[in-house]
Amino acid sequence: MAKELKDLTKRADNYSQWYNDLVVKADLAEQSAVRGCMVIKPYGYAIWEKMQQQLDRMFKETGHQNAYFPLLIPKSFLSREAEHVEGFAKECAVVTHHRLKNAPDGSGVLVDPDAKLEEELIIRPTSETIIWNTYRNWIHSYRDLPILVNQWANVMRWEMRTRMFLRTAEFLWQEGHTAHATREEAEAEAIKMINVYADFAEKYMGVPVVKGIKSANERFAGAIETYTIEAMMQDGKALQSGTSHFLGQNFAKAFDVQFVNKENKPEYVWATSWGVSTRLMGALIMTHSDDNGLVLPPHLAPIQVVIVPIYKNEEQRQEITKAVEPILSEMRARGISVKYDDADNRRPGFKFADYELKGVPVRLAIGARDLANGTVEIMRRDTLEKSEGHLEGITDHVAALLEEIQENIFHKALKQREDMTVKVDTYEEFKEALERGGFILAHWDGTPETEERIKEETKATIRCIPLDAPEEDGVDMLTGKPSHRRVIFARNY
Repeated sequence: MAKELKDLTKRADNYSQWYNDLVVKADLAEQSAVRGCMVIKPYGYAIWEKMQQQLDRMFKETGHQNAYFPLLIPKSFLSREAEHVEGFAKECAVVTHHRLKNAPDGSGVLVDPDAKLEEELIIRPTSETIIWNTYRNWIHSYRDLPILVNQWANVMRWEMRTRMFLRTAEFLWQEGHTAHATREEAEAEAIKMINVYADFAEKYMGVPVVKGIKSANERFAGAIETYTIEAMMQDGKALQSGTSHFLGQNFAKAFDVQFVNKENKPEYVWATSWGVSTRLMGALIMTHSDDNGLVLPPHLAPIQVVIVPIYKNEEQRQEITKAVEPILSEMRARGISVKYDDADNRRPGFKFADYELKGVPVRLAIGARDLANGTVEIMRRDTLEKSEGHLEGITDHVAALLEEIQENIFHKALKQREDMTVKVDTYEEFKEALERGGFILAHWDGTPETEERIKEETKATIRCIPLDAPEEDGVDMLTGKPSHRRVIFARNY
């Protein structure tokens, strides 16, 4: 394990390689036999499950229900909403045949040319089309509305340049799809869900985010408005961490989804969609972790506390185990996820390094001398500080410490974001600030042409127009045209 830590690239040397190393060494995921796809390993999936469970509770608390829709979408469905198909056409994986057959020479299997589908099927890149085709059968009257549905699923987008969790061809996510009787209700839903995402990111992931609106260039294909939460990684790059879309009546018109309103007149339904994905795993890793490995927020850590006994013989091991058993029961009764690692095939030093690498928030070590003195060694992962505590009342101490760690990593990330956020007024200042990294608040004249030129020249994009951006008269740093508020520019993942 010491060698594994030694081989972990330092962030200052190569941040990108540090991330790739950490995903593998912390046992989160690995590359698969399918290009661009990953295998999420049990420890990585356990973190995703914690995210999923909490988000699922939050969705249900806001009135949403889970459903499931087909993985395969008829090609003709994607043709019905022009902007939507244009946005996803280059990323679609297409199913053309439905059968294989043995090769005549016995060399393996071939695609049976006689099994060509009458209409090709698209592996879902997102589900608006198949869902709105279904909603046409569900919605007839205003009494059928609203429909508040969420789907936990996998999607496929044929990415050319991939990185585990951040950008893979197949990824896991949830996608909410709601139908409403009025524009106002649909817009309120889209804003409500971006607030849910922001609360989750900050209270559970410990990741500070900026809530904002996407520019037209960055908007979801087929949306009228896209709301986003943007997080800053330790290297100063932005990561879009969740989006919520007000779709207007675009998909209802494309799939002829109408309802009879209270005035007994037909009207097209108003829509939203919203989603977060396993990209949140990347955000979690890159926001908090360090050169020693993962740093996990206690609210999402699969193992919040690990207790490691240190003993010389079997008698000592049994004495420590007997003393620890009521502590384990007490912690579990309090909802603390605790592991007692008394395995004799790994030395304590190996265990310490392993749990440090995997980001377990609190480590307790108990030896024979500790037992005699009624003490325990406590190590917190966020600061790597060690202290001595009392076995009596240790559960209360640990419960408080877990909340302290949760708060600390959030405020540490928030301070870094604040330190790396600057205002600029000229294009030269902008380019200089970009080299340092971080969020750049600058005036923009509101035109896609200016935004595209800045992107081509600097590789920076408008991450969002912050929802709380105050009105502030100024001029675009590139064109000199009037502007009434600053937007956030950054390079991004």
